[in-house]
Amino acid sequence: MASSDAHNDPIEALASLRHEFGEHGGVNMSIEASSTFTVVDPATMPDIFAGRKGPESGGCYLYGRHFNPTVYNLGRQLAALEGTEAAYCSASGMGAISAVILALCGAGDHVVASHTIYGGTWALLHDFMPSKTGVTTAFVDTTDLAAVKNAITDRTRLLYVESQSNPTLRVADIPSLAAIAREAGIPLVVDNTFTPLVLSPARLGADIVVHSLTKFIGGASDLIGGAVCASAEFIGSLMDLHTGPLMILGPTMDPTVAASVALRVPHLPLRMAAHGERALALAERTAALGVPVAYPGLPSHPDHALIEQLRHPNYGHGGLLTLDAGTEEKAMALMHTLQNEHQFGYVAVSLGYFDTLMSCSATSTSSEMPEEALEAAAIRHGLVRMAVGYTGTLAQRWGQLQTALEAVGLT
Repeated sequence: MASSDAHNDPIEALASLRHEFGEHGGVNMSIEASSTFTVVDPATMPDIFAGRKGPESGGCYLYGRHFNPTVYNLGRQLAALEGTEAAYCSASGMGAISAVILALCGAGDHVVASHTIYGGTWALLHDFMPSKTGVTTAFVDTTDLAAVKNAITDRTRLLYVESQSNPTLRVADIPSLAAIAREAGIPLVVDNTFTPLVLSPARLGADIVVHSLTKFIGGASDLIGGAVCASAEFIGSLMDLHTGPLMILGPTMDPTVAASVALRVPHLPLRMAAHGERALALAERTAALGVPVAYPGLPSHPDHALIEQLRHPNYGHGGLLTLDAGTEEKAMALMHTLQNEHQFGYVAVSLGYFDTLMSCSATSTSSEMPEEALEAAAIRHGLVRMAVGYTGTLAQRWGQLQTALEAVGLT
């Protein structure tokens, strides 16, 4: 994936982006806090409402729920990172995902999705969409390409996967899935929350990329946000004054949040590399003790060869690993020991924080899924998901983890 072509390298693409200055010449763009925007010529307003003018055509803004300059600038940064024509941001990751699905589907349509995805997304597709819109979903093992093909019907409007599945960390074969989607005439939508910079789904063939900015891109567990990266035409459709899900339903990102995220994007490469380096080291040492550990950077991972083929070389294999403690009781004991006796990390959902966050997925971020769905997705009750942080030294953190594993009888 390494390339000197700025279109292919996310960091070169970001560095090549036009820099926006503050209104008084500050090196950082000013925060545009206005909810509504004036026009010099009253005749311009009908053009904005009709879609003939906007941020890219005349530099015109209408209303904060539609486009905001600060949020728009963040979208330009994310589009550069993901290699798409455009992007825009929402108030949460689920706001972004919901907007994409509602934009692509009409009443009674069909979705094919991975059977191993974030519990909130699973509930949206399994429960909310059928009851509110009649849109149904076939959940399949998307590592089985034949099963994906067989699940697509003439009512299927999109194929949805996560770049690394939550929480099992299976890696999506994005080029192959993109080829299946193209053959069927539907878009491939990839949630790249787990692997910003590590994987570039759009550069690998995906049509639409979504993010929860709350996680790695935000980096400090202090804000909520989401993003959709896609063609300019699709982003425009999300903001359509009549049928655009972001415009009509209003999951608007606050410009102060956008400004905060925009200041964190430039050091995302440093943080992703640090997360990946620490996660790989802990995974290797844990595996050497004989503890069941899953991490795509390990040769034992079923998708290790695939991620080596697809990833950018400078940012590791992602910042998450899983340990299988065998039972829920042992999983809870391990997390309790790590947090309360060793200060290794925190028992909390989410990821991308500078300290390690731990959760038992079956009873937390995947708890929306019934037992049969958990079993199909291989989400066992003893599975501990660790979003590995980079604070402390490796020797310190490994000593804490090793001691806790021994204390609960996993070694």
